[in-house]
Amino acid sequence: MTVERDVMEYDVLVVGAGPAGLAAACRLKQNAAEAGKEISVCVVEKGSEIGAHTLSGAVFEPRALNELFPNWKELGAPLNTPVKRDEVWFFTSPEKGIKTPGMFVPRTMHNEGNYVISLGNLCRWLGQQAESLGVEIYPGFAAQEILIDENNVVRGVQIGDMGVDHNGQPKEGFYTPGIELRAKYTLFGEGCRGHLGKRLLKRYQLDENSDAQHYGIGLKELWTIDPAKHEQGLVIHGAGWPLNSANPGGFFLYHLENNQVYVGLIVDLSYSNPHLSPFDEFQRIKHHPVLKQYLEGGKRVSYGARAICKGSYNSLPKMVFPGGALIGCDLGTLNYSKIKGSHSAMKSGMLAADAAAEALLAGGEGGDELNGYTEKFKASWLHDELYRDRNFGPAMHKFGVLFGAAFNYVDQNWFRGKSPITLHDDTPDHTTLKLAAESQKIVYPKPDGVISFDKLSSVFISSTNHAEDQPVHLKLTDPNIPIGKNLPLYDEPAQRYCPAGVYEVIGDAEKKFQINAQNCVHCKTCDIKDPAQNINWIAPEGSGGPNYGSM
Repeated sequence: MTVERDVMEYDVLVVGAGPAGLAAACRLKQNAAEAGKEISVCVVEKGSEIGAHTLSGAVFEPRALNELFPNWKELGAPLNTPVKRDEVWFFTSPEKGIKTPGMFVPRTMHNEGNYVISLGNLCRWLGQQAESLGVEIYPGFAAQEILIDENNVVRGVQIGDMGVDHNGQPKEGFYTPGIELRAKYTLFGEGCRGHLGKRLLKRYQLDENSDAQHYGIGLKELWTIDPAKHEQGLVIHGAGWPLNSANPGGFFLYHLENNQVYVGLIVDLSYSNPHLSPFDEFQRIKHHPVLKQYLEGGKRVSYGARAICKGSYNSLPKMVFPGGALIGCDLGTLNYSKIKGSHSAMKSGMLAADAAAEALLAGGEGGDELNGYTEKFKASWLHDELYRDRNFGPAMHKFGVLFGAAFNYVDQNWFRGKSPITLHDDTPDHTTLKLAAESQKIVYPKPDGVISFDKLSSVFISSTNHAEDQPVHLKLTDPNIPIGKNLPLYDEPAQRYCPAGVYEVIGDAEKKFQINAQNCVHCKTCDIKDPAQNINWIAPEGSGGPNYGSM
């Protein structure tokens, strides 16, 4: 069937309305205004609105925002809670922990001058600034295909068709062909493990000279707590129980305004025990007295989960290809040693925007590699910051939590991240699982419905929804390898590493693997951790997925 598609053309197309994409869009328009010329900019976003799919801790460093909008306070940016003090803990058991003296904490984990924020709210504000500058923003439209011409040049994206049934056939009266958005340059800022970014990495071999990318899954809840227990601006980080060196990760609890806190757990996806469930580890860590003291008497408001890139400097791929560039977490700019990626994502978008604007304002017609972006990155504070961060993740993987932390203390506090040693970790996360028969089974306590909860009630309060009669967006790269093939070797880890109950093993005598795609919160963990690398996450119909509100 030949489909006629509408076409819209721009100077620059940005895929993804996260901090990287919106900062890039704003910067492009600022550059054009300063030059007294016009640059047409479009941002396309798969979430139902800006911020719907945005999830982060988030303690925010305003360095990039200060550069983009020096008057952000006057403009009403939603940075309302300055960090007042930090606590760093190491949990030694379900009941006990050690509070780390500040002098022994890596300097990158101190948060003076930072803010506890909702990244979704900041992105909504950035979207308002972008629109006031003349940027066209289209939420609810998922970029499904990359437009590549006969010369191997990226020319934009095709939006996914709307109104297609489970079998891929147009639904009568509901079908709308996806339009083609064409541009001289296309910037991809889809977030961690973007499904188009992944294709670009492979097609243009962008990561052939990089270490393997590494990931974590971040799980987070928003709570309203007893005002007597609330300390606005308090930031708590920690590691230890219930995780360990073979199954690493860390927790956080941030006090924002209005008697609310964010509580969360990041589980490193290099973990080795196939019986481990990141969601259930999160639920039980909330019962530790250090965290429970704040949550008791409170009410859970929302829940979400998202994979994060944590390979940092050593895992950065080539940034550019003919006709476009990777920005933000599509590139992998999170600073793991700071546990922050929003400021670095924004800066990467701004650098790409500066390079694109420079080329366009000089009369360029696009289609080339934006080498100016690479040059600007190498000369920026972002490059310096990520270079100083290069050993943090590999040290934790190689030496474990305690010895890795000791190494990082010396590396960051004594050498300021510029020691003569560069550690590498080139083991992909999907290869680290041990066989189920060789691994210790984990018996998780049942949720009490007060502090801890089950997956389905959690997905419910994430406001996740997909049109049921649409193609399943969790594709098998090789249909001849069923997802449940991992069952005998790894006790099918997908039923545990998915934080939303998408994958289930049902039946007693005859096991059957079931995919509940409706539950998907778009975290991408299955795409990352599947030992067979046979699950390919692609964007579902536009506006589907979670709606995180103020998360």
